[in-house]
Amino acid sequence: MDSQGELAPAVASILEAARARPTPAERVAVTPRDLPSALARAEAAGRVPVVAEVKPTSPTTEGTDERDPVELARGMVAGGAAALSVLTEPEHFGGSVETLDRVREAVDVPVLRKDFLLEEAQLDAAEADVVLLIARFLDDLEGMLAAARERGFQVLVEVHDREELERALDAGADVVGVNNRDLANLVVNLETFESVAPHVPDDVTLIAESGIADPADAARMRRAGADGLLVGTGIVRGGGSVEANTRRLTTPMDDS
Repeated sequence: MDSQGELAPAVASILEAARARPTPAERVAVTPRDLPSALARAEAAGRVPVVAEVKPTSPTTEGTDERDPVELARGMVAGGAAALSVLTEPEHFGGSVETLDRVREAVDVPVLRKDFLLEEAQLDAAEADVVLLIARFLDDLEGMLAAARERGFQVLVEVHDREELERALDAGADVVGVNNRDLANLVVNLETFESVAPHVPDDVTLIAESGIADPADAARMRRAGADGLLVGTGIVRGGGSVEANTRRLTTPMDDS
């Protein structure tokens, strides 16, 4: 939906690459692990519900993580992650559907496919439990949402402001992620989530995305209404093992 001029050059480049990517010929069908239930189980167990992200690199980070993504995923789950997110965008994030397949086979938690999906056939590239649809990039969000559900996927619809939230809700989204990163300049501001969250209905699962670097950020997003937190850099580049970094974020802060 956005014109190229309204996006950071890196985002425009990602979309250009996504449009050029070949699409699979065969349609997938999945039986998903339930993401809202996984988040609720983590909370019931006294953990902060975290969706930990496996991503080798990104336009906003330096270098490439060469560690085995399966071992990273296992460490995240051992650290208490309720679910995982795996990048499958190859050119800018170093991801692949093969990595997603390996990770999903190795763990028993829901796995989100994180990519820039612009047309229905792109849904068929991989079997995941959840797929990401970014409202800003889809003219027919309702149609893509229906196509994903027809294949069995659960769907996380990502929004950045109240207008996109209304589009997502009108399309039937029941899991919504609010991305704190501005796509025009890639700057992160946690106030983005805080401004949108009050307008999300109680029966919608709400996830805060981007900019959650430490337990204080996690607590802030939870106070603002997040049912779950999508965390990538804060875990994979947090200075310790991914298991320790994940446990640090999934352990509630002591308010005393």
